[in-house]
Amino acid sequence: MESIELAINLKDVDLSDPRNRIQEDIILPNGRGRPVKVGLFGSSEMAVKAKDIADIIIQPEQIEEIAETKAKAKKMLSEFDFFVAEAPLMPVIGKRLGVILGTSGRMPRPIPPGSDPTGIINNLKKSVRVRTKDRKTFHVPIGTRDMSASDLAENLDVILKRVTAKLERGKMNIQSAYIKTTMGPAVAVI
Repeated sequence: MESIELAINLKDVDLSDPRNRIQEDIILPNGRGRPVKVGLFGSSEMAVKAKDIADIIIQPEQIEEIAETKAKAKKMLSEFDFFVAEAPLMPVIGKRLGVILGTSGRMPRPIPPGSDPTGIINNLKKSVRVRTKDRKTFHVPIGTRDMSASDLAENLDVILKRVTAKLERGKMNIQSAYIKTTMGPAVAVI
């Protein structure tokens, strides 16, 4: 399943200032065209609510076990696109796994204890993460080759609107934008 990505090149944006950076999860109206794996850090009550929707459930006592070997933790956690966590677990997750999850942009999204994570997880399964860091060029998956052109166009439109809304001068801060398949040539969008 070949991915289709959007590459955006920014101009006149000072990304050395963290306030100008973009880091956002965008829900795609037609999903990503491939399975997205979401992990949950939660107590047994939340685990019961999420057992049919989360791809992995990590209970509080398992956090220390995972964090024991950094290489093993990195390998295991890199298999997932997103994480959610019960809010009270966030300090422990940050302390024990923050180096691994934070640097890869996968820090869990906190959710209140006792709440039902189903809606949040379902939305994440249709989401992409846009992250500029300090680079003016960044890539965002918009779907796969087997998706219809109208579904891809709708996903592309949503991403471009959200990115331009985050930029100080909107579309004027975008130098160029291209879509391309993993193995194919790039086609200019902007």
